Amino acid sequence: MDEVRRVAGTLALTVHGPSGVVDLVVPPEAQVDDVAREYAAQCRLQFAPVLHRRDGAELAADRSLAELGVRAGEVLAAGGAIRGSALTERPGPPEVVAPGASSAAWFCAAVGVAALAGWFAAHEGGPDSQQGQLTIGLLALSTVLGVLPVGRFSAHRTVAAPAFAAAAAFAVLYSPEPVRLPTVVGVTALVAAVTAAVARALDVEGDEALRVWILVGVGLFLVTGAGALLRASPELVWGVLLVAAVLAARIVPGLAVDVPDQYLLDIERLAVSAWSARERPVGRRGRMVVPPGAVATVAGRGARIITASSAGVWAVVAVSAPMLLATATLPVDRIGARVMVGLAGAALLLAARSYRHPAARTMLRGAGLTCWAALLVVVLGFVSASWTVAIGLVGIVLAVVLVVVAVATGRGWRSAWWARRAEVAEGLAGAGTIAALVVASGLFRALWEIKFRV
Repeated sequence: MDEVRRVAGTLALTVHGPSGVVDLVVPPEAQVDDVAREYAAQCRLQFAPVLHRRDGAELAADRSLAELGVRAGEVLAAGGAIRGSALTERPGPPEVVAPGASSAAWFCAAVGVAALAGWFAAHEGGPDSQQGQLTIGLLALSTVLGVLPVGRFSAHRTVAAPAFAAAAAFAVLYSPEPVRLPTVVGVTALVAAVTAAVARALDVEGDEALRVWILVGVGLFLVTGAGALLRASPELVWGVLLVAAVLAARIVPGLAVDVPDQYLLDIERLAVSAWSARERPVGRRGRMVVPPGAVATVAGRGARIITASSAGVWAVVAVSAPMLLATATLPVDRIGARVMVGLAGAALLLAARSYRHPAARTMLRGAGLTCWAALLVVVLGFVSASWTVAIGLVGIVLAVVLVVVAVATGRGWRSAWWARRAEVAEGLAGAGTIAALVVASGLFRALWEIKFRV
């Protein structure tokens, strides 16, 4: 009975305002100012708005609802500008315009210019010449400016900064002896890794690419450092790096996309017990809703990792393949090096077929063509000038004919039949690359030349 009297002695009101609609239950003796304050509290306003009737008549703040004749179920309007929302009062962060599509291309061009500057500075005397000192100083200054997290292009600058540091280190450490070149490359890669670590510590932008810089730099230093400590031949070091690049092209896609477990498993059911996990849910359908933003985040992170890894594979191949062909001078080693570089190029080109990201696929194809270009330069070096031109023209004509035939067949390389054959060919090319390392590194020749004594 008391509950009925309490309900009968209250007014149910609806207050419409710029911050939303609020349903209130208040006593008739409550003043209009009390209702306005309650509306402001629920809408997180910093001021009490002015209340009006439906006809626009203003309600005096110091009078009660009963005096003004406000009845239950009446709709009131809250006037005044939205000044008090705690969320809108805080000034938001300034809108940052994202870099354009051409920004990445310009920074890639800057990385290429830095590599050329380091190469020419190293061959002009390095720190012993005035031109070398000036070039090294400019590269070091560019590195310092690149790691600073300032400006809208900071994400691209931090990714390009390790390349400038590596170019400066190469110009300082360069030595023309073939035996020392692996160690020089390893220390240069370590300098790039340290620069990437510093840039990652200063800012979180470009985190995936900087991680790839660190992993590739440390890996190169470990391989070349181990070769120097074990007094391994240069062709063995370059061959190991080439094999690592070929294997990375197949391993990285499986490690790049990391989906959180809560998006794959119903952890709430599995966390109770094995018996409760077998029970059928009662009362509602058990389903997981994965937000689109989380899917976009995972896909974007994987795309950045794959793109950066493909660039790293191309860089390692561009260094190791020509150096392997240059350092394998003995007849048996030379044959193994050529076979290894040719199969590595085929494996990279076939691995690029399975990539769906355009930039990563293009860079892997560039790595494969780099291997074949280095092999073609070495092979054509033993042919006369007239035969060189003839072979080049025949190769271009055959390539054009092959493209026309592939397009004319309709589906070409995209058919399931070609996909199965390409998978088999890729596996055979990868296995042949690893097997050819035994010959290219000189191990087969060393075993052949062993003299057994009784």
